Amino acid sequence: MTGKDVIKQALEFSRMVTLSYIEDMSDADLLVRPVPTANHTAWQLGHLIASEHGMVTALGHDLPPLPAGFPEQHTKETARSDDPATFLGKAAYLDLMTKTRTATLAAIDQTPENDLDKAAPEQLRDYAPTVAAVLAVLAAHELMHAGQCVTVRRKLGKPILF
Repeated sequence: MTGKDVIKQALEFSRMVTLSYIEDMSDADLLVRPVPTANHTAWQLGHLIASEHGMVTALGHDLPPLPAGFPEQHTKETARSDDPATFLGKAAYLDLMTKTRTATLAAIDQTPENDLDKAAPEQLRDYAPTVAAVLAVLAAHELMHAGQCVTVRRKLGKPILF
């Protein structure tokens, strides 16, 4: 198993967890906050998509473009919005997640194994010093946000998973 294989496996695992947590959620469920100041799932999904897109393109890879204004709709400043018109529905988030992740996995395949040890772009080095670290952060970041869906699921009375 190569370093790229380990990164891809981690990305696939984190995506499986995320999809499991949102599988039985409706569009309205995505806007539920477990407590008033916590982020809702719709914002988190958009944040994950925008973050992955930004990190992978910062590594020099081309990804399918996000809808106009999408990253700006999922910033720290917009996290407090409860306006359903500000966010997408579940199907649209799932579509963007799939397109972005497919392109990310292709980018990993295109990255020479030796490049994983190269320095990450300057703007990412404070939390991911190498190319491999940037790619590994994607899986950890998604898993951290997926875990936040657990409290929403409990509030909604959804079955306990994992």
